[in-house]
Amino acid sequence: MNAQTFAGRADFQRLLVEALEWSSARGCRELHAWDASFVDWPLSDATVLAALKAWAVQGRQLHLLALQYDDLARRHPRFVRWRRDYAHCVTARAVEPEVRLEAAPESLLLIGGGDMPLTLRLFDRNLWRGEVSVDAAQRQRGLEWFDALAQRSCESFAPTTLGL
Repeated sequence: MNAQTFAGRADFQRLLVEALEWSSARGCRELHAWDASFVDWPLSDATVLAALKAWAVQGRQLHLLALQYDDLARRHPRFVRWRRDYAHCVTARAVEPEVRLEAAPESLLLIGGGDMPLTLRLFDRNLWRGEVSVDAAQRQRGLEWFDALAQRSCESFAPTTLGL
């Protein structure tokens, strides 16, 4: 079994939590995450923050890619605090507004650098349908798509804000 489908917002969020816990337990070094705004991800959930904290040891890297991070900052203040404390292992980039996203999944989480890759994709945010897979070729295709999009992005979502 290389892929398993899911349907429903609760399943999507549960699978995200399980994937993050799995990445920490497996010693995965890299996480690549794409979403337009990340507001539907359970990023302020205590379980997610604990998994990210356990995962974030030296040499690990979380790559975030979004259209914007304003909604995330308002909706997930606990994650914003975690991002500040673990800035050494997080890069966040925003896709340039003119980039066309016709073939983009609604959400994407790519986990690699451990003994087994994992890909979690959300295809339809209205019905919350998607797929989770441990197929290395599928993760590689996702990584190539992520990298191509990241090349047309700029740094965003700073770990701290400076007030004047």
